[in-house]
Amino acid sequence: MADYSHPESLVDTDWVAAHGSDANVRLVEVDVDTSSYDQGHIADAVGWNWQSQLQETVSRDLLSKEDLEKLLGSAGIDNNTTVILYGDNNNWFAAWAFWQLKYYGHDDVKLMNGGRAKWEAEGKPLTTDAANPGSKSYQAKAPNEGIRAYRDQVLAKVNSGGIALVDVRAPAEFSGELLAPANLPQEGSQRGGHIPGAANVPWGQAVAEDGSFKSADDLKALYGGKGVDGSKETIAYCRIGERSSHTWFVLTQLLGLQNVRNYDGSWTEWGSIVGAPIEK
Repeated sequence: MADYSHPESLVDTDWVAAHGSDANVRLVEVDVDTSSYDQGHIADAVGWNWQSQLQETVSRDLLSKEDLEKLLGSAGIDNNTTVILYGDNNNWFAAWAFWQLKYYGHDDVKLMNGGRAKWEAEGKPLTTDAANPGSKSYQAKAPNEGIRAYRDQVLAKVNSGGIALVDVRAPAEFSGELLAPANLPQEGSQRGGHIPGAANVPWGQAVAEDGSFKSADDLKALYGGKGVDGSKETIAYCRIGERSSHTWFVLTQLLGLQNVRNYDGSWTEWGSIVGAPIEK
């Protein structure tokens, strides 16, 4: 059985139970349901709100370098801190935060395999006590543009056949039946469908029933069967970039594919661009 290419990017729940309170470790919970943290979280974990803290809402962009530095510093994170991310929905937005930290050059960041659901299923404790991480100074690196895709880059490459596009949304979104997940209708687009040539590999197919990632062999078969094997530049997208961050994690950290980008503009942008080609 093949091993993950970067096993250091994952920790299991037992490791977190044993080391989550270590002085050089900072647990961070990032949930789709931003109220979940207040209802109970792992001891000493801080909570980040993806809607208000992990994006520039006016310009619809990632956090600036300066704002990320403030966020991490206020969470008691410096450049030498081991950051452990976890969340609900099998680490949807935890993976988005992981990708953003890699974008700004933080090396020692990991996901808790299985996320919040696995922790709860194992009967491990949650607390409502507020974390008190103190504050530290953080210096982010320049953005790593090699892991991010922009609209114009995708537009230029979509007709060339030289890229592998991975649409990680549900089949009904891929087909154009839905503009957004049924429970998140407010974040749709003008048109339904998918980017021409994209393979549909829903993000949830990468995880087992307990929320942990499938084996490397299973993942290779899943993505390789859809032509996503690292032989071409690969771009993953979804609706707003969080589910495709999860797939970006799988492709880069677990399978070790090179030249993989996350198109965080995703379908809310592409589906509303005048003149952009789509398929249904």
